[in-house]
Amino acid sequence: MTENKVHFIGAGPGDPEMLTLAGARALSRCGVVFAPTPYEQTFAEHLTGKQILVPFDYYFDELLERIDGFLNESDVAFLIPGDLTFYSPFQGLVDALGERCEVIPGVGTANAASARLKRTLDLPGVCKSAVIVSPRTLGDRPGDPTFADFARPGTTLLIYMNNMPLSELVTELRRGYGSDVGIALIHRLGLPGEEIVEGVLSDIEGKVGDRDFFNLSAKTKRPALTLVIVGESLIAHEDGTWWDHRREHIWHYRDNE
Repeated sequence: MTENKVHFIGAGPGDPEMLTLAGARALSRCGVVFAPTPYEQTFAEHLTGKQILVPFDYYFDELLERIDGFLNESDVAFLIPGDLTFYSPFQGLVDALGERCEVIPGVGTANAASARLKRTLDLPGVCKSAVIVSPRTLGDRPGDPTFADFARPGTTLLIYMNNMPLSELVTELRRGYGSDVGIALIHRLGLPGEEIVEGVLSDIEGKVGDRDFFNLSAKTKRPALTLVIVGESLIAHEDGTWWDHRREHIWHYRDNE
């Protein structure tokens, strides 16, 4: 008899159209689904007839106890925003469950944002690196790198869970980049109420206006669902020169040509 398992399913930013085929197959086998808000709403068509719970309603040991009970009856799913790769709180559960669970990759928020913007974030000849950061986790210990250490020419920054006012964020970015690079605020990507504001450091504050994309005026401390992407790649134009260079010096030699 096959033992039931827990499936940690990368659910993407929240649009069920971004659920992978593997994720959809695993989800269909599960009688119980832990879904953070608002995934119980956006994934409603995949959750009919299933017991839906919010994982953050439980302390860790309580959650493991509930999981153990549910596994006696059926497979269990966790819908993971994005996937397990970055800023995910589910690693402890994965470690505790061990061989009783599997992790299914999903469309990460960075991947979905790149597609929405129609931009390669490490554009050759323009950007040498892409760095994922969050002001909430930088500089926690003496000697740790600060936000300004990453905001450098030739680097695309993907800023998760920003908790700085936009004016302060722009000031730090201009200090680091030293030029008027591109910036995009992607709010509630793949969810109802999605908004995307694109600009450069000198005009983004005017374009955003008084909209609180970072949840700074709210009573709750819950991070806003806004990804900020910054760098030269957002406003650069690729004319095909690099394509021809690779065709001549790299692709030409594939398959022993």
